[in-house]
Amino acid sequence: MEVSATFKKFIETLAVQNKVEISNRYKTITKTLNKSYWGHESDTYNSLQVGSYGRGTAINGISDLDMVFSLPWSVYNRFNNYDTNGQSALLQEVKGVIKATYSRTDIRGDGQVVVVSFSNHVFEILPAFLNDDDSYTYPDTKNGGRWKPTKPRQEKLEINSLNTDFKGTLKHLCKMIRAWKNKCGVPMGGLLVDTLAYNFLKSNEEYKDRSYPYYDWLCKDFFEYLKDTDKSQEYWLAPGSSQHVYKKGNFVPKAKKAYNKCLDAIQKEDQKTVNRIWREVFGTQFPPEEQLSKANVASFSYDDTEEFIEDQYLVDVRYNLVIDCHVKQNGFPTMLLSIILGRSIPLKFGKSLRFFVKHCNVPDPYKIKWKIRNIGPTAEKKNKIRGQLLLDTGDKARTERTQFNGPHYVECYVIKNEICVARDRIDVPIKEPVKAIQ
Repeated sequence: MEVSATFKKFIETLAVQNKVEISNRYKTITKTLNKSYWGHESDTYNSLQVGSYGRGTAINGISDLDMVFSLPWSVYNRFNNYDTNGQSALLQEVKGVIKATYSRTDIRGDGQVVVVSFSNHVFEILPAFLNDDDSYTYPDTKNGGRWKPTKPRQEKLEINSLNTDFKGTLKHLCKMIRAWKNKCGVPMGGLLVDTLAYNFLKSNEEYKDRSYPYYDWLCKDFFEYLKDTDKSQEYWLAPGSSQHVYKKGNFVPKAKKAYNKCLDAIQKEDQKTVNRIWREVFGTQFPPEEQLSKANVASFSYDDTEEFIEDQYLVDVRYNLVIDCHVKQNGFPTMLLSIILGRSIPLKFGKSLRFFVKHCNVPDPYKIKWKIRNIGPTAEKKNKIRGQLLLDTGDKARTERTQFNGPHYVECYVIKNEICVARDRIDVPIKEPVKAIQ
């Protein structure tokens, strides 16, 4: 499949599939709030869809939906007269109004928003007051409470304007980068993704007239832009509003890996290899290779036991996870696999590997799953490619052993509220021509 057709199919696959369900919930919440605060039952007035879904940059599997609901200024005056933290009291009142409709749903006030947790979505409703300049004033309950400004309308307008100038490429790029962050466990918020994609295209106007046939180069150039980002930079200015958008972690190393894979995919000619590389960057939402011939299928001698986290859970990476591995062999000091890989030293067989969670900022409670994947002719010949999703036993670690050659890898996933919210991967290159991780 040529580049244009492949990336066109990729963008189609990323489209949000359950828009009707999402829209119905937006409307129900809006109608409930309008009835209480405005005296009518419109399911659209005073409500603004914001966040990635509102900006049109969300992808299928999105779990966080954001909404600004505009309240009458008389409500502001009532809560502004509180001696202490009228902002918190406002959130509690809005929570109570929504609870009357969703009595069995978990609803809570959280900082600036009312969080409504459905089984497959979390809605965050920001009660706010519309200003004459189309900005909003909203409550922040922290440090005793205060009122703060926000400009989501201006952000949407600016994103839409540049997207029109680039004939849809901006939102396509935002969606592809979301697929990458979810596949590779990159701790980036949605607004940061959109801001970086916006800034990149603003300085690369040659992509105004380059659509799907150039999307392989578009991705390669964008990852080059990311990997060259100053690691010390802590925030960027959001398009349209200039609000500070902070990073959640260092995305440069994973951007560098993605850049190198893009280069590799562009240079390769074998379609099967090219497709495999793109799926390593973007995950299973990238279109699979065309069906193999029956002769090729018949020649396979191994069971395809690999499982994918995307098939079992929604994936919406929003936290940082780092895994590493203690490498141990009798007579030798224990070393970290990250250090060994940094020295480009391949592993040999007979070593004990203890993979462990080095850093995880996901709030409790959550569960962890591991994936051990053997790759290469030896793994296929021995019918041991593995790849099943394995539940952690409770110590946030997994012990394996090097046994045969191949570019193996281990992935770790953190599941919270039945959503994969963090993931990481570490490569395990084994050069000894005998056995695998088993």
